[in-house]
Amino acid sequence: MLLDEHRAKLLFAEAGLPVPPGLRLTADDIPANPPFPAPWYLKSLVLTGGRGKAGGIVRVDDPKGLESAAKKLFITPIGGALPPALRLEPAAEIAAECYLSLAVSRDREALVLTASPAGGMDVEAGSAPPLVQAVSLPAGPAPCQVRAAFFRLGLPASAWPAFQDLAAKLFASFRDYGLLLAEINPLALTADGRLLALDAKAEMDGNVLDLKPELARFRDASFEPPEEAQARSEGFSYVRLPGRVGLIANGAGLAMASMDLLNFSGLTAANFLDLGGAADQARVRAAFALLFGDPQVRVVFVNLFGGILSCERVALAMREALGNAPPPKPLVVRLAGNGAAAGREVLEKSPLPGLHLAPDMLAALTFLAGFVPRDPAPPQAATPAPAPRPCAAAAPSSTPPFDLPAGAPVLVQGLTGRVAGFHARLMRAYGTNIVAGVTPFKGGQTVDGVPVYDSVAEAARRHDIAASIIFVPAPAAADAVLEAAEAGVKCIIAITEGIPQADMLAVLPRVRAAGATLVGPNTPGVIIPGVAKIGIMPAEPFTPGPVAIFSRSGTLTYEAAARLSAAGIGQAYAVGIGGDPFVGSPFSHWLAATRDDPRVAAVLVLGEIGGRAEENLARFALETAYPKPIAAFIAGRTAPPGKRLGHAGAILEESGGGAEGKIERLAAAGIAVCPDLAAIPEALARLLAGAA
Repeated sequence: MLLDEHRAKLLFAEAGLPVPPGLRLTADDIPANPPFPAPWYLKSLVLTGGRGKAGGIVRVDDPKGLESAAKKLFITPIGGALPPALRLEPAAEIAAECYLSLAVSRDREALVLTASPAGGMDVEAGSAPPLVQAVSLPAGPAPCQVRAAFFRLGLPASAWPAFQDLAAKLFASFRDYGLLLAEINPLALTADGRLLALDAKAEMDGNVLDLKPELARFRDASFEPPEEAQARSEGFSYVRLPGRVGLIANGAGLAMASMDLLNFSGLTAANFLDLGGAADQARVRAAFALLFGDPQVRVVFVNLFGGILSCERVALAMREALGNAPPPKPLVVRLAGNGAAAGREVLEKSPLPGLHLAPDMLAALTFLAGFVPRDPAPPQAATPAPAPRPCAAAAPSSTPPFDLPAGAPVLVQGLTGRVAGFHARLMRAYGTNIVAGVTPFKGGQTVDGVPVYDSVAEAARRHDIAASIIFVPAPAAADAVLEAAEAGVKCIIAITEGIPQADMLAVLPRVRAAGATLVGPNTPGVIIPGVAKIGIMPAEPFTPGPVAIFSRSGTLTYEAAARLSAAGIGQAYAVGIGGDPFVGSPFSHWLAATRDDPRVAAVLVLGEIGGRAEENLARFALETAYPKPIAAFIAGRTAPPGKRLGHAGAILEESGGGAEGKIERLAAAGIAVCPDLAAIPEALARLLAGAA
């Protein structure tokens, strides 16, 4: 959650940082006598950059000019949007301006402290490069790092005590409020020698916001479309788009892939909507109400692939949500995977004119085209052909092949929880050897005959543990990962989603130092078809064979595996690397693990927008002359910039993460990029034939 300047300064003031006093003004509430004397600065409150150059900041010297200046700002667009409010604050006499920030860097996989002697609008054009230092978590900036930042800013020695205090409180604000960014630009040295945060920017980790509802006091509803706020309150992810086909899908990856397919077919999507795993009647009813009530939506498309989620259960929820009455708008439904046949039977037996069941995606598009005319499809660059990749012989990979042989002993952390117990039973039914569970203070209990211990160390003393799977709630999940690593567990699978990013940054170096392989967090787990599964993946889509699947999306993994299996192409194993910005084992790790694995003849990578995981994979394949064929699919090609689409890691940012850039890098590395899900089986069949 990005905060505007006013709310960022409220947060900083709570944390004890020096900020000027200020008022938030609306168009209907411009004070005749502000509580601090002129001169003032009026600032447009927006979430985009560049407001200074766009005329969104003005100085007011005469109180008589305050109202007219404010009215002018309210009608001055910044980044194409009018400001919902302004901030009024007293002007300060400034001796020098500089820049200071703490930010979570996805590229560096670290918290970074950045200091620049240039501040304000000139920070990017400063002649001297900024000092950027990686900060250890959870400790925060070391004293030497604070001193280095101070000297880089060029402040006088007399400002050192105040700067020390400011740096400590800036980190405290980052830690205590769950921030991803705490930026002061400019940090001013006033004429009387004080340090003052003249401007402020803060971004809050949505995972922390979910865990600490009291932080919602910093949310400004004026920046959030009401339908997105409504969806958030109902527990699903929603982003409004300009099209006419309402979309409901389960899983962020499948929702993005469906959105792309609609847009590139000229049946433009009116929204992104990830229903999530709890597709009960209340949630389905809320999603239907949102889309049926949207005058922009002409037809609604429900695209579900049942994994652990049963399509029959969702069909029953849909029928009840509709109240056994015809939908108010045409409704096209495609069901696949777990419970699909039973789900279709439920809907076929329901007297619901206007509901159309599609056996596959092609039929669904045909139905949809009967209700809305096709728009001109957005420009779609041709999927580039893969360039030749040097595949010279190389030394064996330093990463050994991944293997969990039949009967490998598995530990379940959080076993006494309802969800963990449910999936533990499914894993055992598949043949996975679960030997122990861990839940602190519940040692001595059993769950379905499996003994429970208070700690991983105790479980490891009594059992050989090949892998641990973590179902621990988000506030304690990072610590559970660390506990497993320090107890000597070498394969750790973190199912938990919603773990604060700073928590993962703190434990990742220690997990890697312990020599453990971490899968996730926010992963559906791993499966070796016919041998074992550790996670929440459904068994039905997977069959044994020569293709390794590595994916950032659970539902896309199931969909792709089902399509491959239907085409007679089995899988050696599948790994969900995790949908979060920071995961334990990136694509490159898994590529290295397959290099010398005789079970693997080809690799399928399922990526999505956000971050540089796919670009790093492409670079790794080139630099190591990876010898096996690779196919890839990228979801989110038509995603709007700056909007998070379900996964915390799936966000197209100004600095990168776009699908087209990923596709270009992959193709340049000799990787066959599939334009859509339907192309995956053919691409793998071709690659396997060429590798034979």
